[in-house]
Amino acid sequence: MPEAGAGSRREGETFVDGESGERLVWHRVLPASELPEGRVRTAAAGTRAVALTHFEGRYAALDNRCPHQGGPLGEGTIERGLLRCPWHGYDYHPTTGEPPPGFSDCVRAYPVELRDGEIWVAVPAPARHVPTVSDVMVETMVNWGVTHVFGMVGHSNLGLADAFRRQEEQGRLTYIGVRHEGAAAFAASAYAKLTGRPAACFGIAGPGATNLLTGLWDAKMDRAPVLALTGQVDSQVLGPGAFQEVDLQAAFSSVARWSQTVLPESRHAELVSLALKHALLERDVTHLIFPNEVQTLAAGAAQPGSPSGRLPDPRIGPPAEALARAVELIRGASRPAIVVGHGARFEMKPVEALAERLGAPVLTTFKGKGLIADDHPLATGVLGRSGTPVASWVMNEADLLLVFGASFSTHTGIAPYKPIVQVDLDPMALGKFHAVTVPVLGEIGRTAGELLAALGGASLPAVDQRPDVAARRELWAAEKERRGEDDRGRGVGAAAVFAALGRHAPRDAVIAVDVGNNTYSFGRYFECSGEQSVLMSGYLGSIGFGYPAAIGAWAAAPERPVIAVTGDGGFGQYAAELTTAVRHGMNITHVLLNNGELGKISKEQRSAQLPVWQTGLTNPDFSRFAELCGALGIRVERAEELDRALARALAHEGPALIEVMQDVDLI
Repeated sequence: MPEAGAGSRREGETFVDGESGERLVWHRVLPASELPEGRVRTAAAGTRAVALTHFEGRYAALDNRCPHQGGPLGEGTIERGLLRCPWHGYDYHPTTGEPPPGFSDCVRAYPVELRDGEIWVAVPAPARHVPTVSDVMVETMVNWGVTHVFGMVGHSNLGLADAFRRQEEQGRLTYIGVRHEGAAAFAASAYAKLTGRPAACFGIAGPGATNLLTGLWDAKMDRAPVLALTGQVDSQVLGPGAFQEVDLQAAFSSVARWSQTVLPESRHAELVSLALKHALLERDVTHLIFPNEVQTLAAGAAQPGSPSGRLPDPRIGPPAEALARAVELIRGASRPAIVVGHGARFEMKPVEALAERLGAPVLTTFKGKGLIADDHPLATGVLGRSGTPVASWVMNEADLLLVFGASFSTHTGIAPYKPIVQVDLDPMALGKFHAVTVPVLGEIGRTAGELLAALGGASLPAVDQRPDVAARRELWAAEKERRGEDDRGRGVGAAAVFAALGRHAPRDAVIAVDVGNNTYSFGRYFECSGEQSVLMSGYLGSIGFGYPAAIGAWAAAPERPVIAVTGDGGFGQYAAELTTAVRHGMNITHVLLNNGELGKISKEQRSAQLPVWQTGLTNPDFSRFAELCGALGIRVERAEELDRALARALAHEGPALIEVMQDVDLI
């Protein structure tokens, strides 16, 4: 085995081995001082792992993979003159790789040089990459518009991860590695809610895949298109119960509208195209399972797919009869009101134009918060349990409701006994919970535009309700100001927090809100302005959503300021994702309301006339925790500190956390 300096070497220098004719590449791998006599360790020579040994004064490099079952020889030990594999105890000579007498399996030894105190190893030049099944499928994803993948790389998804790497190196894909797969699914869900486009989340077989499920249910229940990609154990060991084997088809059967296992004989590009077509058109979760050995199969003649010719124009107009009936009701109403839900989030301009033509107030569902700026003269805020008295007053006074993209949840409380025109692109959403007067099937923006056109310029009996809205908003503003001044010396009240956030939040901010008392207070007190977007876990109502959602929002719109609003309970579930934000330099400002308990649950226990039990939390100093993670951390204990803290955090480049010590009862 070559040793001491056979001439000057340069990193990446190649030569042809005289015996095998193979091209080898030199790599400097380790200072010799780090490998004492009698020791063995793993080192990287380019992309190849080698087992370095120092035995009887000689340095050597063996292939790191034991020929028995692939055990890592660099983690073994030298015992009685032989290198012992740590997995099954197979022995090899430390410098030659030869087995003891009577055995035939041999470990390859690579050329080694010692020069200027450094160990150099020559390993085979990387083979030219042959496109794999994973390459074809990932390129198809990218062609369909998937630009971001959130997940964790692990032993049963390495082939797929390598395909992500190649697309990322070409600048066509961004991979964001997280600390928990649940955060990956929440981030993908938030990305889809904000953009209407699918993102992908990614995990290994078994626990990595099952960790995705909560975030995927969030996406499913809020009709957000998400593609889940999971590794799987080798096909040959499916069934008997191999390590980390879970029946993923069964595990995902309820959450995924469409789920398929990738097989060697599959039409691989077609599987991805179908998965994304289902996700986009059905606004749902889809799922692909990748057995370990399939991921690296050669693609052969298979070519990537694309959405060309695969998607219809979704701008469906309403049926003429339904439109005529809706127009007739509008022409007879004196106090119409418009209710918008999350389904109208990309179609608000025509809806606002209709509202202005009618002088009709606009109420939003909780999930629809921010779809109309709260400083618009017809905006009344959120309707329902998280809402404003302005919206509830308008609901009571209305003689016709025009409902766009809302689901009539009990949380919102749309009055079912009033005349209702409901517009939705999903036929199952129309009259889902009770009959409505006129169900109108059509794309929301187009239908609102056609209603406006059908009304024409003729005079209508509808009164201009702007003065009523202004008067009610003035009363509510005075009440909020009084509540903002409340101070019992036990922390800051929610009204003060969200008044300050309203003063400082940029007009184009994306605001991701968690679940808990902080959410209810945000819905009630925060005034949305400009082009702000609000993200929340709507129908699932999953605590922990807030911070991972902010990560998804940053990925979707890195040019926009991103604000996370959470409680201490919610952030505690995914607190380590702060390091994800630090690693990627995410410009996320986090407002954390710390009241030391699961305040919403305490409130519910009291409402049920039960003792408050097991809702207290033991928290760290979150502002110091943020600093330890590499972010900016600020602690606020009094309301007068809020403005300065928010201004500083929002001006900070990168992740910032404001820990507000909150009075649990001032919500």
